[in-house]
Amino acid sequence: MQRKILYIINPISGTRTKKDLQTFIEKTTTQKNIPFQIFPSVAGGDYTFLHSIIKEQGITDVVIAGGDGTVSQVISSLMHCGVNFGVIPCGSGNGLAYAAKIPKQPAKALDIIFTGRPVITDGFYFNKQFACMLCGLGFDAKVAHDFAQQPKRGLSTYVKQVVKNFFSLKSYHFSIELKGKVMETDAFFISIANSNQFGNNFTIAPKASLQDGLLDIVIVTKQSKLKLLVQTLQQIRGKNKLITESITESKKAILYFQTDRLTIKNHSQAPLHIDGDPAETPEEAVIGISKGCFKLWMP
Repeated sequence: MQRKILYIINPISGTRTKKDLQTFIEKTTTQKNIPFQIFPSVAGGDYTFLHSIIKEQGITDVVIAGGDGTVSQVISSLMHCGVNFGVIPCGSGNGLAYAAKIPKQPAKALDIIFTGRPVITDGFYFNKQFACMLCGLGFDAKVAHDFAQQPKRGLSTYVKQVVKNFFSLKSYHFSIELKGKVMETDAFFISIANSNQFGNNFTIAPKASLQDGLLDIVIVTKQSKLKLLVQTLQQIRGKNKLITESITESKKAILYFQTDRLTIKNHSQAPLHIDGDPAETPEEAVIGISKGCFKLWMP
């Protein structure tokens, strides 16, 4: 079947200009004799206007040049259209791309679109909002909210926001309902991970997989800042083992476990991010995996 590609480019993601990238995409795809179209990303994140184009023109692939937020929005809008998705990482973190072994270099990423394989991949829902990679409540979400307000993007800006927020760190009270049991906890943050990292190869859930039908949950409970640094380093390095017994009985400083569904009551109104983008703080969240809901081009 003749492939037809629809590219979506976010012109403001990350720190690099996208003019040269678009020229490169046009030249390379033309050389492959594959018909294509290019659209800019849309601010509201709703791409349902592309449904008719995909159907009428027989589009086989949608390739997103942008960060995790753009990727998540596009897939959410178009995953029921029967297309394969590709990613050219252009964001500040690119967590989904790193988890899927997609290189950051545009030429190598684009080559995967032409020579790789479409792999059945999980997503998940935070209440009714779709996510590809990771969402979080608490500290990392506060960082994401502050980062979004900065005029300059990039890793260095993100690191500055992490350091600034660390010194004003506070905990939040949550109720976690899992398999009929409820646990009360004060925590600095909760990460719900479908991929194994925040981005930039910063791993928060070492055992997470995009294809295992499970979410990896990391709850960093209230503790001293020194202990927090030590425990988080242990988590990043994969030293903390998955909890297989009931989490309600665990006394660990970091609770790391897997599930396909859980409910979180957010009593302290901890801030929220979804795939790195700031989101409205919920009082309660029902979170569940969506197994094999889209196909992603991988090496």
